[in-house]
Amino acid sequence: MKHTKWKTAFIMLFLFIPLILLAGCVGNPAAAISPVPKAPLKLSAWIAYWDIPAGEKDLRRIGRKLDKLSYFAAAFDQDDRLVIPQELTALREKHIKDKVKAQGYLTFVNDKTNADGSFILKDTEVLCRLLADEAAMDKHIAEIIGLTRQYGYDGIEIDYERIWKDDFVRQVFPVFISKLYLASSKQNIPLRVVLEPGIPFKEAAFTQGPEYVVMLYNLYGIHSDPGPKADPAFIKRTINRMEALPGPKAIALATGGASWGDNGEKKFINEQEAKTLAAVYDVEPVRDEASQCLVFTYTKAGVSYQVWYADVKTLSYWAATANEQGIANITVWRLGGNIDLHEIN
Repeated sequence: MKHTKWKTAFIMLFLFIPLILLAGCVGNPAAAISPVPKAPLKLSAWIAYWDIPAGEKDLRRIGRKLDKLSYFAAAFDQDDRLVIPQELTALREKHIKDKVKAQGYLTFVNDKTNADGSFILKDTEVLCRLLADEAAMDKHIAEIIGLTRQYGYDGIEIDYERIWKDDFVRQVFPVFISKLYLASSKQNIPLRVVLEPGIPFKEAAFTQGPEYVVMLYNLYGIHSDPGPKADPAFIKRTINRMEALPGPKAIALATGGASWGDNGEKKFINEQEAKTLAAVYDVEPVRDEASQCLVFTYTKAGVSYQVWYADVKTLSYWAATANEQGIANITVWRLGGNIDLHEIN
């Protein structure tokens, strides 16, 4: 009988111990399991040759936070030769002299200036010529590396766009990136590759080694109806597709926003311009819950305008959303016309 009582008591104690421990954890927050901390933000940014004074103003405030600074951009002349704007060369020389902390990357874009002074943006025909065969590709790679070294840049950034709209370019572009990476690595020059979000990353089969930066903006813009440049669903969806890319990986977020008139007029605006418009027309921007963008409307000369734009709170929210998906490397397009960009976290 005594043996049975002891056995019953032991079983009851065994059953109650987990409940006691659980109660202790609930009552003691320190004993609870802590969430996995987010990775620290790694920040980079672009500075554009046409907006250097405003870009420098932002850089003075955010410079200590930047790991990389991309100088935008070298493009092609009428003879398919790469040309760096004089303003950019002078800026890079100044930054070398001032010992700017961030690594300096020279951005190469497939824009072209024709003999008559007209421009072709995101020209795939020039890429068809420069990547036509191995000899042409090697010559183009040598020119890229030569300019990077000549003007004192630390790294190369390739930002060739609309490449997936041309059947030939889409086939040879990954080969070009692989060859460029091998050549630049031999000279200890790091390579970044900027990619549009619509590229089929899995199909592309990019090489391991370069840093791949995917643009997470222009969800809405002057190509569309009013709306945010990005939102959490777009960010999560694209980062999920980025799993097919080899590492290291980063995303690009855009400052500012756009204005849409009911007469069909559309234009990009920066944060400072948006805030000035709101003040002039005495309207209070409202924060969109889904995207965390600021939104307002105003009327001018009988035309109704709707403005969507990002401030530092928006950018921090987008960056946090990306961080939750495993991406902590953020590049900002771009310096200039921002108010509190240095407070991004």
